[in-house]
Amino acid sequence: MLSIQEIEVVYMGAILVLRGVSMEVPDGEIISLLGANGGGKTTTLKAISGMLSIEDGKVTHGRVEYNGERIDGLSPQDIAKKGIIQIMEGRQVLEHLTAEQNLKAGALVWGNKSVRNDDLEKIFHFFPRLKNLRTRTSGYLSGGEQQMLVTGRALMAHPKVMLLDEPCIGLSPMLRNEIFEIIKRINREEKTTVLLVEQNVNMALSVSSYGYVMENGRIVLDGSSEELRKNEDIKEFYLGLCLSGERRSYKDVKHYKRRKRWVA
Repeated sequence: MLSIQEIEVVYMGAILVLRGVSMEVPDGEIISLLGANGGGKTTTLKAISGMLSIEDGKVTHGRVEYNGERIDGLSPQDIAKKGIIQIMEGRQVLEHLTAEQNLKAGALVWGNKSVRNDDLEKIFHFFPRLKNLRTRTSGYLSGGEQQMLVTGRALMAHPKVMLLDEPCIGLSPMLRNEIFEIIKRINREEKTTVLLVEQNVNMALSVSSYGYVMENGRIVLDGSSEELRKNEDIKEFYLGLCLSGERRSYKDVKHYKRRKRWVA
């Protein structure tokens, strides 16, 4: 369904961020894009959604295809109308609007000025808490409630592909589990394809079928989620586990040198 082929991305005509990234996101799957901060994960999502143009970025080589059609030259609006919806990192709610008004804004992708009640009820099916908060000003919602809200707003656009950027950053373990369970339900019940960017490697691999690991603008490793969870490099660098199974300190992991084959 979604194919990224050897793309390079340059910001401001000079800063090379992505260096020949290739990925496949099959229809109906949850695919994880993993890696540390600054590796190029968010830029990859923006290359797909067309949001690069807002930040003076551009795909200078390669191509992004959706159902066989090249989309990397299209505007963010046109890409969204094709059903590819990005949920930005940082819970970008419209703070001065109510929760229900935020949800209705999601339908504007299609130019709908009126929203069907069954669309809202579908959102409340996945996020029952939002039904009781529908008249609450969005800026006063908790971090977890705001994440539910922006995910619900994206669902109002009837997405075929959801690009999720760090949906659980800053949330408690209980809320993280809840959000990931909802992501799985949306994928299963709505048949929505999901490309998930997440630093919590263990949780991301628990919901996805396949994963890609990105470092310094390149894909350095990929495989099924089960293969990646068993991979000793993943255990060492992202799960904080030594080969002996003991947990290392963050400081040890941070300064551990990558094996030469990762950066060859």
